[in-house]
Amino acid sequence: MANQILSEICCYYCTEMDDIFSRLLSLTSCITCRVIEFIEDLVLRDVIRLLKDSEINSSCKQPKIGTCTGFLDRDGIYLEDLSFINSGSEIVNRNYSRGVHFVFKGLTLLISFFDFAWRSAIETWRCIGYHKGCVHARLQSIVSRVLRTLNGSSDDIGWLQASPEMAPVEDGSARFLELLQETRNGVHKLPDSFVYLLIPGLFSNHGPLYFVSTKRFFSKMGLACHIAKIHSEASVEHNAWELKQYIEELYWGSGKRVMLLGHSKGGVDAAAALSIYSQELRDKVAGLALVQSPYGGTPIASDILREGQVADKETRRIMEFLICKLIKGDIRALEDLTYEKRKEFIRKHKLPDNIPLISFHSEASVGPGVLATMSHIAHAELPWLPRILNEDADDDAIFAARKVPVIVPVSAAMAITALHLRLRYGEKSDGLVTCRDAEVPGSVVVKPDKKLDHSWMVYSSWKKEPTEPDACEMCEALLTMLVELGKRASK
Repeated sequence: MANQILSEICCYYCTEMDDIFSRLLSLTSCITCRVIEFIEDLVLRDVIRLLKDSEINSSCKQPKIGTCTGFLDRDGIYLEDLSFINSGSEIVNRNYSRGVHFVFKGLTLLISFFDFAWRSAIETWRCIGYHKGCVHARLQSIVSRVLRTLNGSSDDIGWLQASPEMAPVEDGSARFLELLQETRNGVHKLPDSFVYLLIPGLFSNHGPLYFVSTKRFFSKMGLACHIAKIHSEASVEHNAWELKQYIEELYWGSGKRVMLLGHSKGGVDAAAALSIYSQELRDKVAGLALVQSPYGGTPIASDILREGQVADKETRRIMEFLICKLIKGDIRALEDLTYEKRKEFIRKHKLPDNIPLISFHSEASVGPGVLATMSHIAHAELPWLPRILNEDADDDAIFAARKVPVIVPVSAAMAITALHLRLRYGEKSDGLVTCRDAEVPGSVVVKPDKKLDHSWMVYSSWKKEPTEPDACEMCEALLTMLVELGKRASK
């Protein structure tokens, strides 16, 4: 709002200044021309009057008796020949006219000089006004960029809930906690009549343990579970097409409908597949659970790639280098998660009404102890280690000895970003996605009773707590609840 008011004031100010300058220039030009014409008329009129007076005086001094050219002196004596006096009078008149001409030329030069000085002053003033306008426009641009940077995503967070055409959500947290407790007690209700597809999120290709423990957990229960092999750093529309092909392949290969569980950008990709290809996937998908997905967008992506803010071009070049050059991805993978792109996509593509939806979101802990939390994201193999330890070891022992855990402080990074979003916008988040942006209109919203960061559902903590549920049990409870929603909708 401040940007709009400032822009309107500056435009009005510049327009009024340009109008004043143009009118002032026209007025000064008109006055200058009138003054010059007035002075010229005065000088010419005086010259003509002087010339007439000189002619009258000449004619009065000549005798009027006959054709005599004589002249009477003061004593009445008539002089016969005074032609030298007439010739002298002509010389005086000629010199007088020449002097008047010189005076006229001098006045003309003086007027021309004043005209030149006035025009130079006008041009100088116009040049100063132009440079003043340039400086003002530059200052306006700087102020606008600073205000846009300071405002950030304040006006965009939670825009889905503010839209009157969006369907309301239903709170299913209580039922989820009941199912989670049953799962921890050994009661497993997931039927084998579905194929369960886990869809990873952004940068999942660089974390080999992404959803691995969850897939292994489902496979031990005899369920058909797969992890979608998609390019995590590709655009949303590209991944939507790949998921559509993947779902159709699973459906026609097994004859079972597919249950989708997408984490982070994986949930956005899955929702895009159902929105764009709703006719093709109508009878092939049984439900979708979006886990910590920025369905409405994320302030992290928007604040990084927002145009019109301070150092926007430099920041975009850095992100293009990191995503496109370093990890061989597509900048649109991050750009599609901004509020601007999500608004454009959601208004163009609507989710189908006949598919059960669950929105799962959480809040990250920002306590000091979280900064020391480490996450196990991958294994590194050391082929030379078994020979040093034991040459007679079997293949399983050798393979286990080669695996060295890769530990990264992911939770610490999530705690820092969650604290940043809390201090800057006053919003609860898991470190990357705010709680309000993760709620899909028309879905059943699930909010756990413990603080979980954005990576908790896919990466296991290095220090596990046996008394607390893990990510595998939460995913099972979510999918069990999704099956119940499907049964309730079919009645």
